[in-house]
Amino acid sequence: MTDQKTDSSGRPFVVSYLLYLLAAVSHRASAEFHAHARAAGLRVPEWRVLACLMDEDGAMVTRLARLSLMEQSRLTRIVDHMAERGLVSRRSDPEDRRRVRVFLTETGRDLATGLIADAQAHETQILKDLGGEDAERIKPILEALLAQLDPQDDV
Repeated sequence: MTDQKTDSSGRPFVVSYLLYLLAAVSHRASAEFHAHARAAGLRVPEWRVLACLMDEDGAMVTRLARLSLMEQSRLTRIVDHMAERGLVSRRSDPEDRRRVRVFLTETGRDLATGLIADAQAHETQILKDLGGEDAERIKPILEALLAQLDPQDDV
């Protein structure tokens, strides 16, 4: 028999570990919507890029990588593929031609607009299912935690 590790309340470690809980909630809450994005013809990273560009069209690749939670080299390959599909375009920054900015095309914007409305409805349902004060508190708590963990982040 193995010695089971528990937290301070006596619960098993993994299922009560904050990082497991955050990852598991994200994974499970995202699964249904990610299937919806794939049905719309997007891979999950492409959906993230479109959503980020709806907030910050013309973002530099470094900023876009941070917002979309991707390594920059991976994001560059994804943006290449999205540009080939006509969803985004790249342009040099007029202030510094060495920097590249990524913009939505009309096709990309149309696709993102519909998916963002769907994502908002999905989020509303998740919060409705959670209910009450917990639904009202969860986003501010997560935003505060993110700000504490990464005070340099201006997301």
